[in-house]
Amino acid sequence: MSDRKHTLETLRDELIDRLERYQAHQEQRDGPLDKDMEDQSIEVENDEVVEALHREAETELRQVLHALARLDAGEGDACERCGEAIDPRRLSALPYTTLCRDCAEAH
Repeated sequence: MSDRKHTLETLRDELIDRLERYQAHQEQRDGPLDKDMEDQSIEVENDEVVEALHREAETELRQVLHALARLDAGEGDACERCGEAIDPRRLSALPYTTLCRDCAEAH
């Protein structure tokens, strides 16, 4: 198995675990808010942060799954837009990228 595929699979598993923790937090918050107004404010603020982190992790997971599918199809190192090889340094830094630097900048 390629190092990149292993990295993507590890990242996928970490993101799934993170999403499960965020989901558990969101389900827990459905209880009544604390009676103290200051505590309520902190709870609401924390919930908003967790919700934003949840959306971010979902987006990253979609990118990872897409990159894994491209690897399985034999297209993983080629840019989705121009078809040129993606620089290995870019893939190392951002393993789920599907665009070369030029296409990413143009996008």
